[in-house]
Amino acid sequence: MSAILEFSDDVYTDLLLLIKERYGFDFTSYSIASFQRRIRRYMGNMKISNVQELKDYLSLDQLHFNNFLLEITVNVTEMFRDPGFFKELRAKVVPQLDTYPHIRIWDAGCSTGEEVYSLAILFKEEGILKKTRIYATDINQKVINEALEGIFPLAYMKDYSKNYIHAGGHTSLSDYYFARYNNAIMNEQLKANVTYSTHNLVSDASFNEFHLIVCRNVLIYFQKELQERVIGKFLECLPVFGYLVLGNKESLSTSKYRKNFEVIDSKEKIYRRIS
Repeated sequence: MSAILEFSDDVYTDLLLLIKERYGFDFTSYSIASFQRRIRRYMGNMKISNVQELKDYLSLDQLHFNNFLLEITVNVTEMFRDPGFFKELRAKVVPQLDTYPHIRIWDAGCSTGEEVYSLAILFKEEGILKKTRIYATDINQKVINEALEGIFPLAYMKDYSKNYIHAGGHTSLSDYYFARYNNAIMNEQLKANVTYSTHNLVSDASFNEFHLIVCRNVLIYFQKELQERVIGKFLECLPVFGYLVLGNKESLSTSKYRKNFEVIDSKEKIYRRIS
């Protein structure tokens, strides 16, 4: 099967062109190796044997494309993933955010919402949630819908609770959800200050000014040119002394915008705009 799923440059380019022309999603600047790996995995799962068959499948209707989009864009996530980040956010960023009368946060690439609820819990515990508006965006409408529901498998909560404690949680994670059958349903108070929306980092414009932008483990899937475009977009959205957070495998160290930021925490990739 792996030999059948090899891509020539022309075949790969034609596939991306079809997606762009028919559905308006431009993946030409995504990391080729990562994107092709996800496409191969999707084709294997769907028993699609060649790229022409995939193109025919994607051409059928929006529903088929949505299924494809879900598989190739969803990133693995969990509540309080990388607890050290949340601990440093609590200690080094929240006190500065608290100086603003109203706080705007952008969680870019929010996936199914685990990170959004983690941020909401942290802000609630630090007493700033009521004056905070979190804008949570993702390219994929289906994961946005899941995030809105705020329902997670109850079996996951044991590991999430460990993350929460290591992140400096003040009480118990179980205080923020109730169990129903095999699901954990997040408290409605955590949703009140969150606005969800689809947003394409590649093609959509910046839409507000934010005191904190969280975009973790998204840029690693982009080629260098697209990374720079997105970082430039974030810069437009940040006032001086606004914060930008990247994933632990991402960095501004080679970006042309690095001089616009100071490093607040090198391990957890927390930056603050200075110019």
